Amino acid sequence: MELRMREGHEGTGPGAITPDGCAVELYARLPVGDEPDIIAAAVPAGARILELGSGVGRMTHALLERGFEVTAVDESARMLERVRGARTICGPIEKLDLGETFDVVLLASFLVHAGDVEVRRGLLRTCARHLAKGGCVLIQREGEDYHTDVPRERVDPAGFTVRIVSAEPVGDGVDSVHAEYVFPDATWTQTFRARPLTREQFEEALAETGLTVDRYLTEDRMWVRAVPMSDT
Repeated sequence: MELRMREGHEGTGPGAITPDGCAVELYARLPVGDEPDIIAAAVPAGARILELGSGVGRMTHALLERGFEVTAVDESARMLERVRGARTICGPIEKLDLGETFDVVLLASFLVHAGDVEVRRGLLRTCARHLAKGGCVLIQREGEDYHTDVPRERVDPAGFTVRIVSAEPVGDGVDSVHAEYVFPDATWTQTFRARPLTREQFEEALAETGLTVDRYLTEDRMWVRAVPMSDT
């Protein structure tokens, strides 16, 4: 059974909409970018990866092809129905406790920018709780101008347009972000709450859960390799 919609989140368009406003059919269409290459370059070959927020498996499948063992977690059963070749677990990420550890924990899709501070803390605690000794957490952050360079749009080579239409403050440092995905035959929208984090605020959030930046993996600092403070 699908969970109820998260507060401040909604989505429109054909097919099922998940609790955070994502459309399953939309994400099944979106191509994977260079993220799997960034991940593969930052972790040991064949590592066991816990992918938090896997969705339909865009990155899951690419990581499996590169020889990794992936456990895919998502709160949407409808999303996980599209995942092939990986163990899947359905449930809220911030409450996950599998009683086992992994070489790599992956928190992509800007989930670390959750509008609710307690949800963010729960997400990062889940990352730390499932990390094997000597392992690492890979986190994808928003770009530094994600909330200020609006409206903006990008035409994907695959033939669809992504628009970030607005990012409006709703209080307590949180923005309501509205996005549109326009394909020749269908349009989807998503509205969600996100909290901008400066580099310093992000690193403070990591420290709250005993994690620290090992290194930033990309020049824009959107991809981060974090490790337990006890390992540094």
